[in-house]
Amino acid sequence: MNRRYFGTDGIRGPVGQAPMTPDFCMKLGFAAGKTFGSNMRRPKVLIGKDTRVSGYMLESALEAGLIAAGADVLLAGPLPTPAVAYLTRTLRLDAGIVISASHNPFADNGIKFFGSDGKKLSDTTETQIEALLQDPMGCNPSESLGKAKRLDDATGRYVEFCKSTFPTALDLRGLKIVVDCANGAAYQATPAVLRELGATVHEIAVSPDGFNINANVGAVHPALLQATILEHKADVGIALDGDADRLQMVDAKGRLLNGDELLYIVVMDRARFRLVPGVVGTLMSNYGLETKLKEQGIGFDRAKVGDRYVLEQMLNRGWLYGGESSGHLIFLDCHSTGDGTIAALQVLAAMVAQAKPLAALTQELILYPQVLKNVRIPAGFDWASHPPLLEAQRTAQAQLQGKGRVLIRASGTEPVLRIMVETADAEQAQHLCSYLVQTIS
Repeated sequence: MNRRYFGTDGIRGPVGQAPMTPDFCMKLGFAAGKTFGSNMRRPKVLIGKDTRVSGYMLESALEAGLIAAGADVLLAGPLPTPAVAYLTRTLRLDAGIVISASHNPFADNGIKFFGSDGKKLSDTTETQIEALLQDPMGCNPSESLGKAKRLDDATGRYVEFCKSTFPTALDLRGLKIVVDCANGAAYQATPAVLRELGATVHEIAVSPDGFNINANVGAVHPALLQATILEHKADVGIALDGDADRLQMVDAKGRLLNGDELLYIVVMDRARFRLVPGVVGTLMSNYGLETKLKEQGIGFDRAKVGDRYVLEQMLNRGWLYGGESSGHLIFLDCHSTGDGTIAALQVLAAMVAQAKPLAALTQELILYPQVLKNVRIPAGFDWASHPPLLEAQRTAQAQLQGKGRVLIRASGTEPVLRIMVETADAEQAQHLCSYLVQTIS
């Protein structure tokens, strides 16, 4: 069955347009409740959300659908996506649901699911939910309806979990940290984690109003963080996105470090004490990262873009570390899913353990210039069947003469085609990427 609603990271879109409408979300809740339940057992499902104003409406719709299907619901309120994954697993629940559109503007929203193991649902389970969406929504008889209640101290439980991933012999005393929470789901948890570990914390974008999530702040818009670092003469900056599963960091001079660099820092720090057989990246991971890791005897595999596919590849290989250059980083010796706060703690632990500033930890990593451009495309556009673009791709790859990469892929979360050229010559990368964009335009 072709999946109609689920993309690489759940279901997402503008609120008020299909599928982000209350009637669809109620039906989705019903389909999910039936999928997670059985004739012998009433499912228990946790719902968390970010700080978008539409979260109230979609939460109520999902809650109604789940209860109609006979599921008991725990409502956690605003909570990072990885916190929902953690609580789903530790509370022995059947599923967790996050209402969030991640780094998108407030007018969008989305729904993503975690299974009882704290990992994102498989394609198979998502397809089962989609199959039930084709049927009319029903309702259990009154004696078989579910119930709902609030989960007390969800944020406090998550704060303690995050702290537990930081080495007990270390602390953050003496570090001045600026943290940008994107006016999103981590606005309470992440500053608390850092302070309780001893850091001096200056926080920005921690006043959500339902509309300002990701608005010129956070991991996608780090300029304010970079300026604040310099203004306060801080040691390091941390930027999360709206649901806090994505991380970017800034050094003391205001330079932004992406996910490839942060992944390298943590992997090389782990490799000081244990064998690291390999790391999983994606098609977008920088070739310089792959080259440097292989020089250190560490294998490198590329998965499809999307942290769920990175995790699948990690599990298949039995490897503990992986991530995306966008900042979705997964450390399976800490958590079952990507977590921006926990990833930041692992980088900070490397800084403290090695007594080095952030900038010094990437001195030996040389990244290739990458030029990435997004081209909006109409619904149903198949770039792989577009002869001019295919010919332009072949021409560009030939000009690189085996010393770079051309990557074209459709986004799984928005109607754009992503075109990337990577080579040691930045001017050539810019020229070839513009050439490819002009072809498709």
